[in-house]
Amino acid sequence: MEEFQRALSSRGVTVASIPGKGRGLVTTRDFSPGEVIICQEPYASAPNKASVGLVCDACFSSKHVKKCSACRVACYCGPACQKSEWKLHQVECKALVALSDERRKMLTPTIRLMVQLILRAKLQQDQVIPASETNNYDLIKALESHTSAVGEDQLVVYAQMANLVRLVLPSLDLDLKEISHNFSKLSCNAHTICDTELRPIGTGLFPIVSMINHSCLPNSVLIFEGNVAHVRATESIPKNIEVMISYIETASTKEKRQSELRQYFFTCTCSRCLKSYAEEDVYLEGYRCSGHKCTGVSLFLSDQRAFICQQCGAARDTQELERIKSGVMQLSEKASTVVSTGNYTEAYSTYKAIEQVECDLYHPFSLNILKTHENLLKISMELKDWKSALTYCRLTIEAYQRVYPAIHPMIGLQFYTCGKIEWLLEYTDDAIRSYTKAADILRITHGTTSPFMRELLASLEEARTEASYKHSSRERF
Repeated sequence: MEEFQRALSSRGVTVASIPGKGRGLVTTRDFSPGEVIICQEPYASAPNKASVGLVCDACFSSKHVKKCSACRVACYCGPACQKSEWKLHQVECKALVALSDERRKMLTPTIRLMVQLILRAKLQQDQVIPASETNNYDLIKALESHTSAVGEDQLVVYAQMANLVRLVLPSLDLDLKEISHNFSKLSCNAHTICDTELRPIGTGLFPIVSMINHSCLPNSVLIFEGNVAHVRATESIPKNIEVMISYIETASTKEKRQSELRQYFFTCTCSRCLKSYAEEDVYLEGYRCSGHKCTGVSLFLSDQRAFICQQCGAARDTQELERIKSGVMQLSEKASTVVSTGNYTEAYSTYKAIEQVECDLYHPFSLNILKTHENLLKISMELKDWKSALTYCRLTIEAYQRVYPAIHPMIGLQFYTCGKIEWLLEYTDDAIRSYTKAADILRITHGTTSPFMRELLASLEEARTEASYKHSSRERF
């Protein structure tokens, strides 16, 4: 542990005991916004079901991916990645080749992730592949499994999964109880690996990142470049302050956030969650006042058995609200079905109908309306209806700025999308403004060196060059 602490100290952090939380990561120096606090490769990782065969197992790149010619399971983007993983994969490959077709069907991403974790631990123990202070199996053993809090049914599932791992690796002497505990550790310590636009592509276990505690008002953000985790400060973090990230989607009510966090076996006590009455929650889920000129939200008063506007006192009929909600649910089910068929024209019409009803039902700040606008944006882009797409992109940005802190990757990414649409529509000055706002945020959350950020900065420069040319042309004439 001393060697591990020394390694962390060189990065400006330390592991400390946090009252009410257990272990946590604390700064030993000041960090500026955008500065990398922790950068770590996964101890083990695997693409998710949707990404299997589409991304490289070593770096998660989606370019030039080819399957291993022997096992036809592992994928690599080139010789360099294949060589970097060979000492581990040659053992895995033999095991995969030996599997029957029936057993191959049981090889889920989670099972394969565990297989890789076991093989890496064994190869490090046998000194076939190197271990380090920040990359070794002792760090995995130190992670909390919470098995005492896990239900009996789930423990049975973990035991069954451990048996599946034994079928994949029959030549190894495996401790099934230890593997079951490791599956429990994965459920509350692994992180979803996302691409630069926050789309999930896999799962990884990052021992140091797993030591960082959650907050619904975090001071840092976890972003991946390939499958490498980067934790960056989103604000100035002084020395001796705990580093915090968010484990969940924070654009939701306190009740939903706490519900999502139950899988991690703790109750969040950040300042946002400690509020006994969260006004933001009322607006995020509340009904609008029946008077369209009133901006108030209707709250249910049990003594009157009705929803009463907290601003003007107007009442909304409870039964009518339930009837309208039921109609919205039916339309939403229809919309999902239509989208799955690829009929985007009908899907657009259906979501427009949902939008009209929801705008009369919910407060304008409602998350339900935001989700409908997100769907309309995606469908408009599929239809290449760029003007409609721009309308909904701008509406979602307004909503994101209400529900997220000023420096949040979702806001930056949406400004980037907005800029690309404006560029397509030849709204050059608007595109420059959107690209600039995107760059100001994403420089902090994503850094500046990734291909994604180089593309954004190149787009901004191209837009500025065109604007300068247009202005100079007007001056000449």
